[in-house]
Amino acid sequence: MCGIVGYIGTRAASNILIEGLRKLEYRGYDSAGVATISEGQLNRVRAKGKLQNLQDKLDGLEDPARLGIGHTRWATHGKPEEHNAHPHTDGSGRIAVVQNGIVENYRELREALIAKGYEFQSETDTEVIPHLIADYLAKGVEGPLAHESDLLEAVRQAVNDLDGAFALAVVSADFSDELIVVRQQAPLAIGFGQGEFFCASDTPAIVPHTRAVLPLDNGELAMLTPLGAAIYDFTGRRLKKHPITLSISPTMVEKQGFKHFMLKEIHEQPGVVRTSLETYLASDWTPESDKSPVNLGLDASLLAGLEQVQILACGTSWHASLVGKHLLERLAGIPTVVHYASEFRYSPTPLIANALTIGVTQSGETADTLAALDMEQTRRVEKGDAAFAPRMLGITNRPESSLGRLVPNVVATHAGIEIGVAATKTFVAQLMAFYFLALELGYQRKTLSGQELAEIIEAMRQLPTQMEHVIEKQEGYTEELAHSFTETQDFIFIGRGVNYPIALEGALKLKEISYIHAEGYPAGEMKHGPIALLDAKVPVVAIAVPGTVYDKVLSNAQEAKARDAQLIGVAPANDPEAEHTFDTLLPVPTVDELLSPMLTVLPLQLLSYHIAARRGLDVDQPRNLAKSVTVE
Repeated sequence: MCGIVGYIGTRAASNILIEGLRKLEYRGYDSAGVATISEGQLNRVRAKGKLQNLQDKLDGLEDPARLGIGHTRWATHGKPEEHNAHPHTDGSGRIAVVQNGIVENYRELREALIAKGYEFQSETDTEVIPHLIADYLAKGVEGPLAHESDLLEAVRQAVNDLDGAFALAVVSADFSDELIVVRQQAPLAIGFGQGEFFCASDTPAIVPHTRAVLPLDNGELAMLTPLGAAIYDFTGRRLKKHPITLSISPTMVEKQGFKHFMLKEIHEQPGVVRTSLETYLASDWTPESDKSPVNLGLDASLLAGLEQVQILACGTSWHASLVGKHLLERLAGIPTVVHYASEFRYSPTPLIANALTIGVTQSGETADTLAALDMEQTRRVEKGDAAFAPRMLGITNRPESSLGRLVPNVVATHAGIEIGVAATKTFVAQLMAFYFLALELGYQRKTLSGQELAEIIEAMRQLPTQMEHVIEKQEGYTEELAHSFTETQDFIFIGRGVNYPIALEGALKLKEISYIHAEGYPAGEMKHGPIALLDAKVPVVAIAVPGTVYDKVLSNAQEAKARDAQLIGVAPANDPEAEHTFDTLLPVPTVDELLSPMLTVLPLQLLSYHIAARRGLDVDQPRNLAKSVTVE
């Protein structure tokens, strides 16, 4: 979850490191630090809190170093204090290390190092690493990479002692032209420039300098020098690898006039949906065509003869997957289950034949989702039965990520880089992926006629314009409404059917950025306990759209209103019954019920944003959270 950057080349490293950290601060902002090597000395500066605190310390300091590493932290071991901030050094202050991830066996390593006389200055797991490297160097390095570099070989031996998921960048004052980077179950990429190299936990820190990027795979380390990059596995074997060219540009990670990244990303959602439609729908398809209207680029055998779909996800991706379950069952007639990846990896369900397993993760780096997918793939291979063979599909915004290398089939969501920690445009992009998958399976399984497909597709093509209309209209409504909740401590969101997951997502967004306790419930479950929470101080947001459960949700809303709750409705405009039921109406256009989540989520995103902004909170970097959850 932390952010790592590194640089070696011909330019001053310090500014490059700080700007790289600024692009990665969404990954953690409890503390930050840099370490540079110049004239045989290691210089380290660290600061508690946001990156600006580190910037303030560095302002006015002259640092000509052309080698350095930096880190922005999401605290795991040890409180967010300066002495726990990265980079961490060995006892001599000659070796510095930054880490993303967790060293699970750090206690045993720490005790062994203390017994040898090493002293520790922090409570972190990371500090064992520079001491381990120093210990191997002190003993005299022997091994397969010693002929290349003593530091490289010492790092290789040290990482083989580590258990856990981690990515590292290492520098030493005694090896002033080497930057060593390591990846084991946590993301790290190398950027290739002209006579210079970069490393980072995520590509936004690299793209201002180069689009030629090489993501490391698990169990790999690299030595970067001004002359080149050499990649090895943990046994010391040299690997032949080639960089890829990213299509993103530096302007994608700028606010472009918006007050916050989250608000910018909410406004980008209609464009994301347009891109999805243009990418995956055949423009020349008609109901009489003898081909599918959807082109996901998937192998036909992946979807043939399916008996079940199981989806693994976390957080907002889990909510998108719940919508996906409705779509797959309603449109394609396939029984579908959705699991929290963090639970599934330790309590897997019995294997079912002819099942498609889908992993959904915005970053493609979510540790629990990757581990659950890997476990499922392995146990299906070990079954040794063709009917149980793994059919694995990933849905991600980053096809070049670990997910893209783990599973053979990926649907890219094309949302572009999302900086705000609270997912918005990536959520609707995931929904679009599920719509396309459900339509493809509906076509293949003949559960949808050509005319039904045509009607759904035509309605989907109207979504971007409808979304623009909702965002334009709701911006003012929700900003004004937010003034009413300055002191509110609890919210309840209710929905039914395909919009129950949207109630969950609305509650999560409010919790994430406003720190207001909020819960989402199926509307029909209110009377089974949660209704006891209601009074005049607890607003209720109800999602009510015409369809199979419209009247039911309105009735459930009336039950809340009878308990004095302030009732906010996400419901159709110009509907007398809705206007009569709700104290405040956040209107959305009337669309097919199955498509309605694409519209109903928008007022909830805006309401959460404006409540948090009204409270003066850090919308893009809410406390205790980070964008890419790369630890369990």
